[in-house]
Amino acid sequence: MGASIKFRSLLAGTVVSLAVTAEAMAGTSLRYAEGTPNRGVRAQALQYFADQLKEQSAGELELDIHWGGALLKYSAILGGVESGTADMGSVIAAYEPQKMRALAIGDIPVPQSDEWVGLRALYELMTSNEQLQSEFEKQGVVYISNYSTGAMQFECTGDTRLQTLSDFAGKKVRASSVYAKILDDVGANMVNFVYSEIYQALDTGLVDCSGAYLYAMRAFKTPEVSTSVALMNWGQIAGFAMTMNKWTWDDLSADEQQLVRKVGSEMVDYYARELIADNKEVIAQLPTGELGNKVEVIEWSDEQRAELFSRSQKYIDEWTADMDKAGLDGKAIWEQYQSLLNKYQNELDEKGYPWDRS
Repeated sequence: MGASIKFRSLLAGTVVSLAVTAEAMAGTSLRYAEGTPNRGVRAQALQYFADQLKEQSAGELELDIHWGGALLKYSAILGGVESGTADMGSVIAAYEPQKMRALAIGDIPVPQSDEWVGLRALYELMTSNEQLQSEFEKQGVVYISNYSTGAMQFECTGDTRLQTLSDFAGKKVRASSVYAKILDDVGANMVNFVYSEIYQALDTGLVDCSGAYLYAMRAFKTPEVSTSVALMNWGQIAGFAMTMNKWTWDDLSADEQQLVRKVGSEMVDYYARELIADNKEVIAQLPTGELGNKVEVIEWSDEQRAELFSRSQKYIDEWTADMDKAGLDGKAIWEQYQSLLNKYQNELDEKGYPWDRS
């Protein structure tokens, strides 16, 4: 009897030991909250991050991605990551303008609309500026990497064609963030709805034009209901970050944290390369009818674009004042951001994209 009990105890101990060993071998699985479905170039970039993290950690770190808002909708992702409902998630500054005031710097229109330039500048800013890192930590999260929509363009329906900024006056327009404020300043009638409703809004005449991104035109099939695209290259929405719960981050070893940072940086280059290639393809396909209607592409000149960016100063001043009010040095942060944009724009002009260099 005693031997039997001893055997059962030994067997139970072995089972527990094997379970613990199996759990250790399985590594760490991080719940990731993503608001959009698993399609398109940005989803491809997130999957790249997940694949590289698992591969480069030899399976010790992996993502369990919950696509399409299945775990948390965009408006709830910051709170969900902060509370630990998700270990990681994609956060959009426009949904949390005060809590993510630091990230909102990426939404201010700047002349450097190239995706690689914008992503690299913002990544370096967020990972090197201690004031901004502290702002993220106040919300219980850590910045990991960045997304971008690419340059802001406007697609229109019917006879509407946007050739100058004054053409927006009196038009029913959908846009977001600072872009919507600037268009309101010049007399556009702003209509507010989520991006997924753009197709229906253009189709029914709810709007004449809508702010859009080239890669998303194909994903959301809007060329089926639009007739022209104003290729304005008006900055880009880059207040869009990959974040991690601060406790989860602190639980990672120093080597694991370094690896997450490394893969986050590699994702920036990967995403920029894929996004730029996809956008070029869409520009070529719009006039052919391959994507729906034969859509006219109206290219804005540098002079026309300059008028757009002259309108940004008012909102740059608002952002810096808001940062100052929060106890930060808004002017210094903005100047560092400008310096980084110029740094990467100069690198692009002199050397080309990293993936094209021999």
